[in-house]
Amino acid sequence: MMSNLGKEEYERLAEALSLPAPTSIRINKKKTLSPALPHNGEGEVPWCPDGFYLSERPSFTFDPLFHAGCYYVQEASSMFLSHILQGYVKEPVVALDLCAAPGGKSTLALSELPEGSLLIANEVVRQRANILAENIIKWGNPNCIVTNNYAEDFQAFGNTFDLIICDAPCSGEGMFRKDPNSIGEWSLANVDVCWRRQRDIVRDIWHTLKEGGLFIYSTCTYNPLEDEENVEWIAKTLGAEVLSCRPNPEWELTEKNTHFYPHRTKGEGFFISVMRKTSEAESRKKGKESKAGKSANKVPAELKGWLLGSQDFTFLEGKDSFYAFPTTHLDTLRQAQSTLRVIHAGIELATSPRTGRISPAKSSSLNSKPSTLNSLRPCHSLALSNNLNQEAFPMVEVDEHQAIAYLRTEALQLPADTPRGYVLITYQGHPLGFAKNIGNRANNLYPTEWRIRKN
Repeated sequence: MMSNLGKEEYERLAEALSLPAPTSIRINKKKTLSPALPHNGEGEVPWCPDGFYLSERPSFTFDPLFHAGCYYVQEASSMFLSHILQGYVKEPVVALDLCAAPGGKSTLALSELPEGSLLIANEVVRQRANILAENIIKWGNPNCIVTNNYAEDFQAFGNTFDLIICDAPCSGEGMFRKDPNSIGEWSLANVDVCWRRQRDIVRDIWHTLKEGGLFIYSTCTYNPLEDEENVEWIAKTLGAEVLSCRPNPEWELTEKNTHFYPHRTKGEGFFISVMRKTSEAESRKKGKESKAGKSANKVPAELKGWLLGSQDFTFLEGKDSFYAFPTTHLDTLRQAQSTLRVIHAGIELATSPRTGRISPAKSSSLNSKPSTLNSLRPCHSLALSNNLNQEAFPMVEVDEHQAIAYLRTEALQLPADTPRGYVLITYQGHPLGFAKNIGNRANNLYPTEWRIRKN
C-alpha cells in the first residue's frame, strides 16, 4: 500500500484504520419516507440518496423497524452501486447478483432498478443463502428470485441478463477495521487463491450476459491483483469496455476502477468497476421447463384479495405453499426452477397450518367455500411484502415492548375485542408478521429461525 499510495498517504490510511468504523443505514423507500431511522442521523451518504450515517451504532436487533424491513444496515462505500445504477440503468432489466449474501447490494438493486425489472439474487453457501432470502423477504419487493448455486450452474442462462453484479469473494483487506478477524485470515497465499477464483467465477458466468449488457465487478479489498488486474483481464480476455463510474469530484474517487479508502471517504475499503460487454457469448441450450410452480385452478381465488396489484401476478401452487410471482417474468422463474436451486421467489402467500403442504382436496374445497380460507396459514413473506393488502386482515398495533416479545416468538395477549383467526401484528403502522387469535390466547407465527435470541 505504501508503494501504491506513497508514504504520506499511506500514513493517513494507517491512521484512519485505527479509528472506529462509521455506521450507516439505507432506508426502504417503499416502507418509509423518514430519513431519521433510527433517530441519530449524522448526514447523508453522498452517493446514495437513501443512505444515512449514524452518530453511533445502536442495537439494531432490538429495533422492530429493522425487522420490518424499513431500513438495511449497509456499509456506506458499497452503497456506491446506487450511483452506478442510477447513471446507467434507465429501462427495466433482468439482473443477476451473483455473490449476493447477506443482501445489501440485492436490496439496493431492488430499490434502484426501474419498475418492471427482475433480480436473481444468488449465493453459493446454503446458510448464507438462507440469510439472503430472509433479508430479501424483509425488503418486501416481489420482483426477485433467490437461488443457492455456483456460477457454473447457470449454464442454461445464455444471453439472459442485461446486468450482472459480481461482488466477488476476496481477501478482505478493506474489512480490517470493521472485522479484526479478517487480519488474521489474510496472507499472500490467500490473495493468490482469491484472484484466480475470481477469474473462474467471472468466466463461468460471462456467457449469461447479453452483448451490450453491464457487468459490475467489486471487492472489499485494495490489492491490484484482485482489482485492476482482474478488470483488465475481463476486458481483454472476455471482451468488455471499462466505463466511467461518473463520480463527483468532491468524493475523491477516480473515473474508472474506483477505490474507496477510509482516509479519503467516510466508509470502509471498497473497489468497484463497471464494464459493458462487447463480445457475444457462445450459445447455450435452455433447460427444460420446470414441473414445479404450475398455475392451476386449485389456487383459491380469494388469495388474490390478499395482494395489492394482484392483476400483475400469476398465482401458483408450489410443493408446500401457494405463491404469487410477477407475470412478466414467469418464463425466467420456470427456467430457474428447472436448472437452479430456488429457495424463494415472489411472494409466498399461504401454507397448510398442520402439515405445511396443501392437498388438492383442500384446495378444491376452498374454491367452493370461501369461508374456509382461514384454514390456510398466511406466510411471513406476505406480511412483509410491499404488495400486502392490509385491509384483508384485522390489525393489532403493539408497542415496543410487545413488539420485542413478538419478535422473540413469545406468547401474545391480544385485546379482548380482537377477532378470532389470523391477525396482522404491526408496530408504528409497519407489519411485523402474523398471529392466530384462538380466543384465550394467540399463537405467535413469527418464523422461529428468525427470532431474537440475544438478551
